Amino acid sequence: MRSGRRVFRILRKGLILVILVAALPFVLTAAYKWINPPITVPIAWEYLTGKRPAQTWVGFNRISKSLVAGALMSEDAKFCRHSGVDWASLRDSIDAARDGERARGASTISMQTVKNLFLWQSRSYVRKAVEIPLALWADFILGKRRMLEIYLNIAEFGPSLYGAEAAARSYFKKPAAKLSRAEAARLATALPNPKARNAGRPSRRHGRLARRVEKRIRAAGPWLDCL
Repeated sequence: MRSGRRVFRILRKGLILVILVAALPFVLTAAYKWINPPITVPIAWEYLTGKRPAQTWVGFNRISKSLVAGALMSEDAKFCRHSGVDWASLRDSIDAARDGERARGASTISMQTVKNLFLWQSRSYVRKAVEIPLALWADFILGKRRMLEIYLNIAEFGPSLYGAEAAARSYFKKPAAKLSRAEAARLATALPNPKARNAGRPSRRHGRLARRVEKRIRAAGPWLDCL
């Protein structure tokens, strides 16, 4: 009888711990509406592995509007239209995977933000299952402008370069507010593969992508109406 009670107490404590751990990202997300996140999972990992990541937080108004537009045009053109998850793109990605095709990217900026804030980085269906409700919650709680401010301050733009300010100063020797349209396009197109794409010295392919996004930035007005 005593052993049964002991097992029950252990299971109950374990369940409470699991619930607390699961609830923590939702609580922190609400706090991040007013408080800047002190650290993210990738930045924490850099410190643990002996690296010195660069990051300088700046407010939304101190980030070039061209970079804001470039990030949306490159990473999530429907950002102002969805509620954290682009369900149509997600279904297309799942269908492609089922058909044996290479899955297309379906992560929204909201999903990328909560992944960087709270989750492990390797791809898995388990991570995606956790990421989706977190993204919906974050989009609802934070709002579009705050979400994008956090994203542009924690996204990796290059090896150990986190946030628009650190990237702008490293690659272009200027603050993020002063980025030109061409420079913003280079940074935005580095986001999907920041360790391989150098915004300061783009490859030929990277340069072509940047010029394409630069054209989209010029016509991005209607896609930015939520900001």
